[in-house]
Amino acid sequence: MSTILLAVVMFCGGMAVAVQPSINARLAERLGGVLESATISFAVGAMALLLIAFLAGKGSFKAALSAPLWELTGGFLGALFVTLFIIAVPRIGTAAAMGAAIGGQLTTGILLDYYGLFGVTPIPLDLKRLIGTLLLIAGAALILRH
Repeated sequence: MSTILLAVVMFCGGMAVAVQPSINARLAERLGGVLESATISFAVGAMALLLIAFLAGKGSFKAALSAPLWELTGGFLGALFVTLFIIAVPRIGTAAAMGAAIGGQLTTGILLDYYGLFGVTPIPLDLKRLIGTLLLIAGAALILRH
């Protein structure tokens, strides 16, 4: 997949992620609870992924039994992320919640890249990456000050 096509696909994924918290917050109102909404969200996602994995997957679920515990924490972190959004969106709005999350994601991404953590190829921190991250964090801060 070309770099441009991958960027377009990720842009579309970002659009989906921006819509998800508002949908989940609305579900939380209907269900009467944040945790119930997050649970339903993850259950629906898990069922969809299970179906796709059975139809098109090439890996092995059995291999998860030998994975180190830290490799299995992604689901927990995803659940935490979704739950925090369900709490934040009704209080500070979708744009502010997304801005704060993106600031945290970029800061962490820069550190993961720089140190080559979790097996990613190390990418040096240059001025362009630093300025880009700082500008996005500044933008998020401006959105938070509605």
